[in-house]
Amino acid sequence: DKSSVTGGTKVLSDNIKVKVTSEPGESFLDKMIALVEGASRQKTPNEIALTILLAGFTLVFIIVTVTLKSFADYAHTPITIAAFISLFVCLIPTTIGGLLSAIGIAGMNRALKANVITKSGKAVETAGDIDVLLLDKTGTITIGNRKATQFYPAGNVDMEYFKRLVVMGSLSDQTPEGKSIIELAALDINKIQPGDSTFIPFTAETRCSGIDVNGMRIRKGAADAIKKICINAGKSFPDDVYAIVQSVSANGGTPLVVSENEKVMGVIELQDIIKTGIKERFERLRKMGIKTVMVTGDNPLTAKFIAEKAGVDDFIAEAKPEDKMNYIKIEQASGRLVAMMGDGTNDAPALAQADVGVAMNSGTQAAKEAGNMVDLDNDPTKLIEVVEIGKQLLMTRGTLTTFSIANDVAKYFAIVPALFITYIPALQGINIMHLHSPQSAILSAVIFNAIIIPMLIPLALRGVEYRPIGASALLRRNLLIYGLGGIIAPFVGIKIIDIIVSYFI
Repeated sequence: DKSSVTGGTKVLSDNIKVKVTSEPGESFLDKMIALVEGASRQKTPNEIALTILLAGFTLVFIIVTVTLKSFADYAHTPITIAAFISLFVCLIPTTIGGLLSAIGIAGMNRALKANVITKSGKAVETAGDIDVLLLDKTGTITIGNRKATQFYPAGNVDMEYFKRLVVMGSLSDQTPEGKSIIELAALDINKIQPGDSTFIPFTAETRCSGIDVNGMRIRKGAADAIKKICINAGKSFPDDVYAIVQSVSANGGTPLVVSENEKVMGVIELQDIIKTGIKERFERLRKMGIKTVMVTGDNPLTAKFIAEKAGVDDFIAEAKPEDKMNYIKIEQASGRLVAMMGDGTNDAPALAQADVGVAMNSGTQAAKEAGNMVDLDNDPTKLIEVVEIGKQLLMTRGTLTTFSIANDVAKYFAIVPALFITYIPALQGINIMHLHSPQSAILSAVIFNAIIIPMLIPLALRGVEYRPIGASALLRRNLLIYGLGGIIAPFVGIKIIDIIVSYFI
């Protein structure tokens, strides 16, 4: 990403030399764009449940309002169209519908206080239901700048000659790993400057890089990639080098195998630096019921060592961009909600497919565009705070939904008896509120319905405190406080408003 240009790039000074290395539409970036465009986020179970609930109650109250007309005609009770409309407006779940935006905005604001920029309130809310978290290893779990720590020449290769080879193969490699290889070799690079040469850049597909110079083909890369090159050329992969690769991987390092003219010359050991305090934070995620999965392009042995050292539950080794995306799709097909954290262009498809895609602020623009959150602190476990904010959002929405539905039930028993009591005296028994008249009852209910939404906005913005007390205890608490409160509030509120309104009617 640091050495590429795209359409619309402007030259500010001097000149830019661009080499086209693939056909239009077939570049790495084009493939990533195609994968991102094909990604789609699913609706969460809570979102589906709320939609069904609100639609169901709206349908029920439509039926109630429409059938009241036939009851009124049967009882010879004149009810105006305006009264029916007022009744319908009061009964449909307008309270929670009107507060959903405030709840979403509040969630985004709380996430911002945690140094996370979110693109929608829905993203924060979804985080409260996350089951699986995928994390890219390099730059997310590890600091990202792997360093060369040791050279292991093959049995019959001189150490100085091996150093010269790896330096020649790394002179044009501008990555931190390439620079650290030259630094570790500690040779005078002015004496090794190749003449007419062609640098072979690293790609996710070939998983190796190198240089062609003076009839030599020097390659360094993943063990399996170099092994494939050697076997295709009819040469073997030495057992002693394979043992070195296994040893480096088992110790948590990343082995880079070096070959000259398709002959294996030795191994470079790279070491990852894991971010401090990460194991404890993964343990906290585990207690919240979230499975952590590390995704890396490293071989399985290295991936296993890093996974155990970092404290993640599972890992995916030798992963390509499509592999990350497919893993997320498989988890989603099983009914799980997946979060993905990454920082590179190759993470963009997975970030776009995940239910919650968190891009690192230090990551590429493609990653930030594909995700629906950006972590300004580049903290791979920032999802802990986001999940807690999401759960608080779900709690707030649940409590206000309970309050809204309880409100509707109370308003129904407040208005309907007042409409029919003049012509059906038997309804006097359920006329608890003893409102002044049918007209004042309807007007009072409409006014109460109008003022309750702005009165609840501070609660929606502040949010209901999240407590990990279990689903059953949470349900009892909500029903007691917000269910019972939602039933009592309209009776008290409508009665007070009716007393005031009756003076003006």
